[in-house]
Amino acid sequence: MCYDWRRAKLPRSLGDFQHKWSARNEPLAFSGVWRFRDLLPFAPPQHVVTIGEGQTILQRADAVGKFVGLAPGRLFLQYEGLNPSGSFKDNGMTAAFTHARIVGARRAACASTGNTSASLAIFCSAAGLAKPIVFVGSGKIAYGKLAQALDYGALTIQIVGDFDDAMLRVKQVAKQIGLYLANSVNPFRLEGQKTIMYRVLESLGWEVPDWIVVPGGNLGNSSAFGKAFAELLELGLIKRAPRLAVINAAGANTLHRLVEERKLHWNDGRPDMRIAEAYYAELDQSARKASTIASAIEINRPVNLKKCLRALAVCNGVVREATDQEILDAKAKVGAGGLGCEPASAASVAGAKLLRDQGVIGPDERVVCILTGHLLKDPTATVAYHGTDQKQFDEVLGKRGVRRASFANRPVVVPNNLDEIIRAIELYS
Repeated sequence: MCYDWRRAKLPRSLGDFQHKWSARNEPLAFSGVWRFRDLLPFAPPQHVVTIGEGQTILQRADAVGKFVGLAPGRLFLQYEGLNPSGSFKDNGMTAAFTHARIVGARRAACASTGNTSASLAIFCSAAGLAKPIVFVGSGKIAYGKLAQALDYGALTIQIVGDFDDAMLRVKQVAKQIGLYLANSVNPFRLEGQKTIMYRVLESLGWEVPDWIVVPGGNLGNSSAFGKAFAELLELGLIKRAPRLAVINAAGANTLHRLVEERKLHWNDGRPDMRIAEAYYAELDQSARKASTIASAIEINRPVNLKKCLRALAVCNGVVREATDQEILDAKAKVGAGGLGCEPASAASVAGAKLLRDQGVIGPDERVVCILTGHLLKDPTATVAYHGTDQKQFDEVLGKRGVRRASFANRPVVVPNNLDEIIRAIELYS
């Protein structure tokens, strides 16, 4: 989406947005998305659909920073799990449903690994649309997310296949029977997700960090972040963009394979997409499916690939892959630091550690890792990692190549005896 900025009412500086904090009783000022509406000026205020999204925090995280290899005060975690549906998706969904209201859409649908379906269902209710329709891969959605879709009233269609199969089908169905498609292929979704970066800058006193590190699945966030910084540079509201690191799970590493190994780049707007087509043909020939405990990024065919290539060019970006072992260990350190997240979120921290170990990120650089979803989105993975049930560990994590729980916080089993309880507390606390 492109704007004619000459016709927009623009702030003189990013600091101009701060006065909106004093109008917290106004829904558009309260929203962490729409208080920045001057930078996404597509919607008349009366059409905006908001549920108070974007009330998220940027948390300094020295303990996690030490794990990553950064000096004190250099790592920050942007915690999007505080959104109403528990993930970053609400930032984009508020913009998509605002557009849906503008065009008079009555029914909406999405394919989902879980977070999109939860957000879609909430916003359907808020916008007064008919029963939402979500497509999920059979057995490919964490219980916490499936519970949300069911409880919020979505018609849940379980496809025998994975997310990529569900994405193909929902696009076909939406076109044939006239559904509003709410996946991040929808450009209005990305407009809302730009505001995550505005809030990061706001929390840093409008100073640009050295690095933004984000998990990579369908590549909506990375695309939106690159667009945000490209526009801020164009408008003269910042002087430089941060570097961008997109972290795939090793079991769903399309972007890493294409960018770092096969050298697919933006090339000034002329990416050689034959490289991607050849790679997808190889996936089909070998019947290779995405497989990772980080279910939110368990995607082989990211719909925002081209836009992400542009973001990498704007932000001098890099792509890395993290194993499920590295992701879960990073997740445990994030949790011990006080901000619980789902596995996919921790890919950002695992990736930052990898880049620090490689010397790509310096020890004194300021790094912001995006935590995309709440801990309770996937409690099964958390309990399997920290628990004492070896069978559960093997069934949930072992089959993913996870061999150990390096930072497990084991529950302690004791007899129902006061002395034994006190002895256990003294021993383990």
